[in-house]
Parts: sequence; structure tokens; C-alpha cells
Amino acid sequence: MMAEFEQVEHIEKSLRKIAQIIKQKGRVILNQFPITPPQFVALQWLNELGDMTIGDLSNKMHLACSTTTDLVDRMEKNELVERVKDLKDRRVVRIHLLEKGETIIQEVIKKRQDYLKDILQNFSDEDIAFLEKNLHVLHEEMESSAKELNS
Repeated sequence: MMAEFEQVEHIEKSLRKIAQIIKQKGRVILNQFPITPPQFVALQWLNELGDMTIGDLSNKMHLACSTTTDLVDRMEKNELVERVKDLKDRRVVRIHLLEKGETIIQEVIKKRQDYLKDILQNFSDEDIAFLEKNLHVLHEEMESSAKELNS
């Protein structure tokens, strides 16, 4: 079954609006923590992918290396991350997420999940299961499509 253009238009618009609301809610939550939105994004990447070089982190965040270096400097000063020399190649320096940074990430994500849980109170268990399944399938299709484009 092929989705109608109007349906696709509505789905795209809804996803964009949902992402914007989650981002805004995330910023409100972040105001309770001693980090900026870009620092949160950097901490999320480090939490998800593990230690990274400045170059790797810059690419993930779509920032200039100099901007990422300044960001990491401030996070290191606040004991959220530390620079660690690579054991295999001493010239390579990786950014390592410290416990304080990890704790902040977990607390912010928990508050975001609590917000979503409150919103989903009005949904039936079946609707929540359906939404979860279909969002997962949509994400998998997008990941698969992205890999094909990059290969």
C-alpha cells in the first residue's frame, strides 16, 4: 500500500512538531542543570558512542573543531569529561565521559521520559504498543536508507 501524498505531508509535519516540542521541553529541563544545550548534545554522543576524538565529536555535532574544542574545554573544567591519551597511539586524545556528566545525562533523559509518560497517560495500552512498534519500524527504515545512501 502506497501512502498518499497528503498523508505523508501530515506525518512529516507531525514528526517535525513533535521533535520541536521535545526539544523545547528538553531545554526547559536543561535549565535545571549546569550545562548548555550544545554540551548536552556532546554528552549524549559520548554516552551513546563512548570515547571520541575532538574531530569525531565535531563531525557528529556538525561543528567546527575549534568550536568543539572550546565546548570540551568548558566541560572538562566542570568535570563532565576528561581528555585521555589513546593507549595505542599517544598522539591521539580522546574525550571521556566522567561520572558527573553521565549522571546529568541520565537525569535529563529520565525527566524527558517522565514528560512523555505523562503525555501518554491518555493513550490505551494498545495504542502505545502500536506507536512504539511503528516508530521503531520507521526508524529502522530510515537507518537502512541512510546506510544505502552512504555506501
